[in-house]
Amino acid sequence: MKKIALMVGLLTATAFANAADPLNGTVWKTIDDETKQAKAVVKFTEQKNGTLSASIQSVLTPGEENACTKCEGKYHNKSLKGVTIVYGLKNVNGKYEGGTILDPKNGKTYKLKGELAGNKLNLRGYMGVAALGRNQTWIRAN
Repeated sequence: MKKIALMVGLLTATAFANAADPLNGTVWKTIDDETKQAKAVVKFTEQKNGTLSASIQSVLTPGEENACTKCEGKYHNKSLKGVTIVYGLKNVNGKYEGGTILDPKNGKTYKLKGELAGNKLNLRGYMGVAALGRNQTWIRAN
């Protein structure tokens, strides 16, 4: 009986250790930190290396869905739908660190960290040090 209990405990622990990140598969409305308006809907996906990325599923601001004119590389002058704006975000003890975020408005990429708080995802994009950056709060859409 003890062996069975030990085996069940180990299997349960293994299942939790291999469980997907809480952000994996979730959908969020991005909220502009200046206008406080919803800008886009993004979906997080966990990558094979355990990091998270997020891609734009739809653009909510009329007239802004057509092109990423200031983006460089493969997204230059492409529709914003499908653009991956978050790369490499890692869950470190319940907080998210080590990622980057693309601002399609200016085409620049920033370091990213964040924290999940219920139906809100509090993010901070910055260059250099986190004290010199901007905050955004995204709202869960699903």
